Amino acid sequence: MFDAALPRLPNRPGVGYKPQHFAAILADPAPVGWLEVHAENYMGAGGRPLAQLRRLAERFPISVHGVGLSIGGMAPLDADHLARLKTLCDQVQPASFSEHLAWSTHEATYLNDLLPLPYTAATLTVVCDHIDQVQARLGRRMLLENPSSYLAFAQAEMDEVTFLREVTRRTGCGLLLDVNNVYVSAVNLQTDAQAYLDAFPLDEVGEIHLGGHDSDVGDHGEPLLIDSHGTQVVDPVWALFAHTIARGGARPTLIEWDTDVPDWPVLAAEAARAAAMLETAR
Repeated sequence: MFDAALPRLPNRPGVGYKPQHFAAILADPAPVGWLEVHAENYMGAGGRPLAQLRRLAERFPISVHGVGLSIGGMAPLDADHLARLKTLCDQVQPASFSEHLAWSTHEATYLNDLLPLPYTAATLTVVCDHIDQVQARLGRRMLLENPSSYLAFAQAEMDEVTFLREVTRRTGCGLLLDVNNVYVSAVNLQTDAQAYLDAFPLDEVGEIHLGGHDSDVGDHGEPLLIDSHGTQVVDPVWALFAHTIARGGARPTLIEWDTDVPDWPVLAAEAARAAAMLETAR
C-alpha cells in the first residue's frame, strides 16, 4: 500500500487547460484556482506544449490527468508509457495525478476509448496491482476516477462503490469523483445517482469533475447519455454536485470541456458558478 497524504489542490474551481486559452488565462487577473492537463498531450521531448505548461505551472497548481495507462487492462502496464509519465511529473511537479477506472488496450492495439470493467475479485486484483505499480514508479499517490457506464456486467460480484472503496483500502490511492459520470451512469443503467453519492467514500476524494454530456436514444427508445465533455454542465449534475459538497465539504472541482471548446469567458463562467457553490459549502 502506498502511504501518503492526498494530493492537495486548492478547494477552488479549476478548468481543463486548452492551448487556445493560453493568452486569456495569463491576462485574467483571477481566472481559476488551478489547471488540469491530459498527460498524453505533454509526453514529447519539448516544444510549445511543454513550454506553455511550464509557464502556467509557475502561476497555477497543475493536475495531470492520464487517459492511456489502461489501469483495468489484463496486460501488464506499458513500461515506456509509464516512464514518459514519470518524466512529465518530475518536470511539472503536479499537485495531483489521476487516471481512470477503465481499460483501453489489447495486446499492441490502443483502442482510443475508456472501456468498462466487470466488478469482480479478479478484476479488483488486477486494478490494485496496476495502481501499486503506478504509485511506486511515480513516487506519488494517484487518484482513480469513477467511469461513465453504458452497460452492466452479468458477472459483477460487487457494485461500483464497493469496488472503489476496496481499491482505496488495498492500495492507499485516492479517488476522483466525476459527478457527471455518476449522472450519466445512473440514467443509462436506471439507478439512483443520489444513493450512489450517499454511499461514496468522500473522505478519499481529492478532486471532483463536472462536465457536459450529449443525449441520445437507445435501441428500445430508452434515454441514453454520452459522456462527451462538449457542453455546459446541466442542472441535474449541478444539483448532485451541491448535494455532494453539502455532505462532504468543498473539494477541488474541475470544469471539463474537451470537445467543441468554447471561448474563455464561457468556460470561466462555468468555473464561477462552481466557485459560488463551493463558497456556500464552506
